[in-house]
Amino acid sequence: MIKSAICNPEYFKILDDNTNNIYYGCNQEWYSKPWQRLSGCGPSVASNIILYLKHNKDDFVSEEWYNSKKDCILLMGEVWKYVTPTLRGVNSTKIFYKGIVDFAKSKGLNGQYKFIDLPKEKFSRPKFMEFLSFIDTSLQMDCPVAFLNLCNGDEKYLDKWHWVTIISLEYEEDGICAWVDILDEGIIKKIDLALWYNTTTLGGGFVNFTVSMS
Repeated sequence: MIKSAICNPEYFKILDDNTNNIYYGCNQEWYSKPWQRLSGCGPSVASNIILYLKHNKDDFVSEEWYNSKKDCILLMGEVWKYVTPTLRGVNSTKIFYKGIVDFAKSKGLNGQYKFIDLPKEKFSRPKFMEFLSFIDTSLQMDCPVAFLNLCNGDEKYLDKWHWVTIISLEYEEDGICAWVDILDEGIIKKIDLALWYNTTTLGGGFVNFTVSMS
């Protein structure tokens, strides 16, 4: 079994000062408006990516560090202005990576991204190992992966038309079996990525993102 993961999953820990609940990653349900809560998975995942990249540059972060839920909600509101859902949500990797690059630019940073799409048409889809290689390489670079799922197929633990954040991967060398740990709804879930790939009817895509100084 081949395994890879980001180096510091604890960077995603978020503390609610009012309830003392601890979450993993931003949750679209924290947005204040109904439309934001309905369509805000893309901006929430973009906020996760930014949160992780920010902490990777901060020497004071340790395993005991918690992000403030209040601060994360402010970040989500700011990111929404750049990764802005259309009437169909953030339904393409292009909307996602363009928005997050523009957000980085607003902070005086250069954003670099890579992506791989899974088209709706099965005959034009890349081989599954190409997706595993993309995710594996991203995680080894300590980059969380934004995952767009337009149809969850037979994978019942994944919502359709939805973005999540991949933080780890394990797979057989032949690519027949593969699982990823994702951040979704403030918790860590494990999903069968091979099952998704083989049964999704609409496809989706994956994006990684890095930043450097201008």
